[in-house]
Amino acid sequence: MMAELLKGLEVTKAMREKMIFEVEELNSMGITPTLGIIRVGARPDDLSYEKGAVKRCESVGVKVKVFELGENISQAELEEKIKEVNNDSLIHGILLFRPLPAHLNEENIKFLVSPQKDIDCMNPINIAKVFAGDESGFAPCTPEAVVEILDYYNIPVEGKNVAVIGRSMIVGKPLSMLLLKRNATITICHTRTKNITDITKNAEILIVAAGKAKLVTRDYISPGAVVIDVGINVDEKGNLCGDVDFNSVEEVAGKITPVPGGVGTVTTSVLVKHVIKAAKLNNLA
Repeated sequence: MMAELLKGLEVTKAMREKMIFEVEELNSMGITPTLGIIRVGARPDDLSYEKGAVKRCESVGVKVKVFELGENISQAELEEKIKEVNNDSLIHGILLFRPLPAHLNEENIKFLVSPQKDIDCMNPINIAKVFAGDESGFAPCTPEAVVEILDYYNIPVEGKNVAVIGRSMIVGKPLSMLLLKRNATITICHTRTKNITDITKNAEILIVAAGKAKLVTRDYISPGAVVIDVGINVDEKGNLCGDVDFNSVEEVAGKITPVPGGVGTVTTSVLVKHVIKAAKLNNLA
C-alpha cells in the first residue's frame, strides 16, 4: 500500500482563507500589510522566489515593494538602504535575499533589520526567541512550513519520536526547537552520526533536510512512519527531487510529502503569514 501524500497545496489553500480574513480586518483599520523585498543583483533563483512571493502576497491582499540593487553595490550603500526600508512605517516585513555577493559582509547586515520586521529570521534576536520558545518573534519560514503541514494533516508530535536529518541554522536546529516546544522527543542526525538508520528506523516522524539528493532510502524508514522531505535538488536527469528517494520510501512510509509540491509550496505562504503578523505587531501591539 502506497503512502498518503501530504500535499502542500491543500495546506496553502487553508492558510490563504485565514490570511484573507486577517488582511481584511487590518484593512478595516486602515492598515495594508506590506512586504519590502531587498534584492542585490538578479540571480535566477532569487527572481523565481520573488515572483512566487509577490503572487502569493497579492492573492491575499498583501502589498509588495521590491528594492532592486546593483550587484556591485557597496557595503555602506546596502546598509543605508536596509536602514531606509527598516524606518519606513508603511513596510511591515523585510525579506533580504541571501546569499549576498561575496564582497558584502552578511554578519554586519543581519543585525540591521528590526526583529519586528525580520520575517525570515535573519536577526539573531529572532533565532534566540525560537530557541527560547518565545512565539513573539519569527521562526525561519521553512521549519514553520513543516509545522503547518503537520498541523493541517492532524499529525500530533507530542510524545512522538522524531528524527531530524540536518543540523543547519536554516532548517534542522530551529525546526527541532519548534517541535521540542510541542513536546516531541527529538534526535538530530548529521553526517557524523553513526548507525544513522538505527535511529531513523525508530522514528515515528522523520524529517529530512540534509541537502543531498535521494539520500534517504527505504532502509531508513520504519513501516508507517511520517516522512517530511525538506530537500530541493536536481537529479541526474535534470528533474527536481528531494532528499528522500521518493519511489522506494513511498512503499514503506505511512505518509510522505512530495517534491515538488510539498514543503516548498507552503514556505512562501508562511512568509506571507509573517508579513501579516508583523503588521499586527507594528500597529496593534
